[in-house]
Amino acid sequence: MARMPNSSLPLDSLRKDVPAVLLVGGMGTRLRSVLSSKPKPLAPLGEMSFLEVLVQQLRTQGMRRLVMCTGFQADQVEEEFGNGSRWDVEIAYSKEACPLGTAGALKLAEKSLFQADDFLVMNGDSFLECDFHKLLRFHRKHGGEATIAARRVPDAARYGTILVDEENRIVRFSEKAGKHEPGLVNGGVYVFNRKVLEWIPEGPSSLEHDILPRLLERGVFALEQEGMFIDIGTPEDYARAQSLGERLAKAARTEPHSGSQTPWRP
Repeated sequence: MARMPNSSLPLDSLRKDVPAVLLVGGMGTRLRSVLSSKPKPLAPLGEMSFLEVLVQQLRTQGMRRLVMCTGFQADQVEEEFGNGSRWDVEIAYSKEACPLGTAGALKLAEKSLFQADDFLVMNGDSFLECDFHKLLRFHRKHGGEATIAARRVPDAARYGTILVDEENRIVRFSEKAGKHEPGLVNGGVYVFNRKVLEWIPEGPSSLEHDILPRLLERGVFALEQEGMFIDIGTPEDYARAQSLGERLAKAARTEPHSGSQTPWRP
């Protein structure tokens, strides 16, 4: 069952108390042909790296407590971002010694989350134009264990899709089917209640495949977004992100309430 909601905390409390976890430890095997010497999150987009775009997005919306879950070429990430002072944020690092997957990396970072009731999680290889505070309020209002920022795309063939009911509660995750049709997909941004960490075992595991499906009966919700959505998982996607570098940087530096979010068509 879903927990009792708590949406009464003021905006300043959300800004101060909720840490953001960035999953940046993947090996980026599919990008090796175009990015041989850097970890995927440090892929250049003009004068910025992809990961810097995500840090800018968080900072713009007042999220200052960051945890980076590193792995492959972790030293490069830490050398680039240090303690975060350049961006007026605080960055802690959780370094995996061997690949742990998205859930395993999050479990390893548990000690860096202190006693936060809720925390934000972002994939380090995708950008979603998202109002984080709206997402947090939605999460607390609905009282679920997890909330996913979702995006409706015109062609969901390369993604798994999400089925929701009339209350935006997720009732089913569908694996990639290769069907070229519209669908609601996982946008790579989550809010989790701390209790979710109890469901993650030590060692390698995946949020998408191992943990989230098990949480459905406890309440997992989706909040649909309409802004820019792009990942850099393949050379083709990375090339597209490079061509949109200025637009991505501008979106990251613009607060959602300013009216910058516009329907996005890839």
